Amino acid sequence: MSGTVLVTGGAGYIGSHACKALARAGYTPVTFDNFATGWRDAVKFGPLAEGDLLDRASLDAAFEMHRPEAVLHFAALSLVGEAMENPGLYWRTNVMGALNLFEAMVAHGCDQIVFSSTCATYGEHDNVVLDETTPQEPLNAYGKSKRAIEDMLGDFEAAHGLRSVIFRYFNVAGADPEGEIGEHHRPETHLIPVMLEAIQGKRPALTIHGTDYDTPDGTCIRDYVHVSDLVDAHVLGLKWLEDGNKSALFNLGTGTGFSVREVVDASRSVTNREVPMTEGPRRAGDATKLVSGSDRAARELGWTPDRSTMPRMIEDAWRWQQHGHYAR
Repeated sequence: MSGTVLVTGGAGYIGSHACKALARAGYTPVTFDNFATGWRDAVKFGPLAEGDLLDRASLDAAFEMHRPEAVLHFAALSLVGEAMENPGLYWRTNVMGALNLFEAMVAHGCDQIVFSSTCATYGEHDNVVLDETTPQEPLNAYGKSKRAIEDMLGDFEAAHGLRSVIFRYFNVAGADPEGEIGEHHRPETHLIPVMLEAIQGKRPALTIHGTDYDTPDGTCIRDYVHVSDLVDAHVLGLKWLEDGNKSALFNLGTGTGFSVREVVDASRSVTNREVPMTEGPRRAGDATKLVSGSDRAARELGWTPDRSTMPRMIEDAWRWQQHGHYAR
């Protein structure tokens, strides 16, 4: 396969791994990023078009220069706590940014997009595994903004023929197995890298946010997907559209949930170190359990998350944590 693909947020954690997967599959990934959270050192696999989704002129310039045949859209704000405290920021950045992007695509004749959505659109469903038909009842502005963008895509398809693959995915973990890129956020809020930083002494301790959830050990449960498996699905989604298939929606999860304490226990066998821990209150907007119950991606795309075992995800993240870095 070949062709140019615009990757919004291509300097971020998932976006940079997607660029590597696209390049390996024969595409030319063009990173579109404002570097608010991304890293210049992560742009290694294709050209850079520096810009901001809220700046339509920079989008138009990127489309005019690179003429992408498709878009992978990752760029978004994604911190649940911040979304609870500052919802306007999320509605403006995520939804208005997506609107500018979709309008630019239409203006420049680009009609294929793979969209990074989230299981946060489902909200809280007690004792229910989540598939693509589960009602969407998001608990915070992050999930609500992603649901709104999904709705927007439907309208743009009806009016302009913009076909999409939407991926609602669960917790992403791990790092590039070859060590070229990895996970590094400012600030870091994801469980596995925070846990590994605590092991290394880069922070005093891992805080467990909530120990009174209705789960076997009191901590919330999540379904984890290796970042390399996740971006492989995005390449498959792109090929799905290239083959002329209709717009589609897929969950990306393994169907296996791990509590916070189970992740901590797994880290001991990988790192042979104890995790310094403290306990804190629940974070507003956090659901008790988010686990995928869908095999649609496996059935229709042929996606197999082979790397998504907890030891493998921690092992790859630990290797990056020890040896990988991005310059500030």
